[in-house]
Amino acid sequence: MSAALTVWVKGIGLWAPGTPTWHAFREVATGDATPGDAERPVADVLPANERRRAPESVLLAAAAAGQAVAMSGHSAATLPCVFASAHGDQVITDYMCATLATAPAELSPTKFHNSVHNAPAGYWTIATHCHAASSAVSGGEESFGAGLLEAASLAVADDRDVLLACYDIAGTGPIGGMTSTTGPFASALVLSPRADGAAIRLDITPEPGNSGREPSGDAWMDGVAASNPSAVAVPLFRALAAAHPAALRVPAARGLDLHIDLDTVP
Repeated sequence: MSAALTVWVKGIGLWAPGTPTWHAFREVATGDATPGDAERPVADVLPANERRRAPESVLLAAAAAGQAVAMSGHSAATLPCVFASAHGDQVITDYMCATLATAPAELSPTKFHNSVHNAPAGYWTIATHCHAASSAVSGGEESFGAGLLEAASLAVADDRDVLLACYDIAGTGPIGGMTSTTGPFASALVLSPRADGAAIRLDITPEPGNSGREPSGDAWMDGVAASNPSAVAVPLFRALAAAHPAALRVPAARGLDLHIDLDTVP
């Protein structure tokens, strides 16, 4: 067994259809509310002009990241960040492939600009004037776990708080058929190597394994978790909402799981 990476949760953000904020998700997870109607992600951290032209993937990532940073009390300008996604912006990728195959001279420069995998990280760092390190992670169906491992490792190794945001949008066209991603989802955490008054600790241990998605018995939660590869995070965020000690596994690569012990700090 590898040594555990111990980090504390300083901020949480989440966007899912019917729960556009972490607060709304927590109320649904604890049985105090039911999911509402789907809303467009609100990415207040982006300037108005950028919000209008940004694709859904950027809005999702920025909405969740903004919630987490606001809860943490940090300035986004000083936080290193890790943005993770299984498939990036599938709508733009489908458009790019179709246009290149049929009318390549008509390719939109703006769409091309937004097609790169680190576009959300770029929008975020420019909007927040962040000069700290940033990275974009893609690990297929295991992207959330890969991003979590990256962010926790950076927090511990560099002894500083780190923002993690993970997102995916619904697929479209032939690509959507291949990825089977049917709905949008984004989550974010600000992780710290120090307690400093945080209420929840995560002990993260990489271990050999191939964990699958275990149904929770909650139809809405299971539906969200099955709709999107980034939503493999749902069991962890449900445990964060309960704020009780828990143990769970998150896939981080083929043949590698993260064993996570969640504990509350007195």
